[in-house]
Amino acid sequence: MKMNSVINISRINLTYSTENGSLQVLKNLNLSVKEGEFLSIIGPSGCGKSTLLKLIGDLLQPTDGEILIKGKTPSISRKERKFGFVFQDPVLFEWRTVLKNVQLPAEIFGDNHIKAKSQQFVDLVGLSGFENALPKQLSGGMQSRVAIARALIYEPEILLMDECFGDLDEITRDRMNLELLRIWENTHQTIVFVTHSIPEAVFLSDRVAVMSPRPSKISEMIEVDIERPRKISSKNLPRFIEITKMLRDKLEIEF
Repeated sequence: MKMNSVINISRINLTYSTENGSLQVLKNLNLSVKEGEFLSIIGPSGCGKSTLLKLIGDLLQPTDGEILIKGKTPSISRKERKFGFVFQDPVLFEWRTVLKNVQLPAEIFGDNHIKAKSQQFVDLVGLSGFENALPKQLSGGMQSRVAIARALIYEPEILLMDECFGDLDEITRDRMNLELLRIWENTHQTIVFVTHSIPEAVFLSDRVAVMSPRPSKISEMIEVDIERPRKISSKNLPRFIEITKMLRDKLEIEF
């Protein structure tokens, strides 16, 4: 893995104005993400995990502080299509087929070259043969795959993923975790993954960033020194259990 930092976040603050006064969500938050890294973010509910992801993706603006993606602002990086975003809900158009949903970003930007490559991303996420299926004909896991393929269509350097497997049953979630690792190993992208599941974070990641309660900062960064490629049986390894317990204990202390 390359060790250069692709995302650098320095002393980010975010404060909202509410009817009851100011609400500070993030306070002096610092984070660096390495190129090609799989980084997960965990923390107590409401601490601002999704908010942080939206700041990186230029969907929100910080009150102050700096975010740089390879030396450029999130706004410039978004315009240069440096990242793809996978939300909690797949957000598929019910009247569009799998292939048409994947092609949507290319159609919006009028990019026929990228549109022509959409089939390869349908194949990459394991949906060959379902190109003409409608979302209502797909399982939850398959819908998540469509959303991932749509985010990958521009081959972004960074993939931002916001609790996208949270509504899946445990067996399907395990299957999607393996699928995501397979895609990551093929694309070598940098992935920033928000999750509420400690075992999921440990299973997927090179490092896990722990956020404190609000106003939040990164309170701990844990290296996941478990051999790759990982299998479901990796969850039975003593080191996996040890890191999972370490993170759970850390969150209990924070909360």
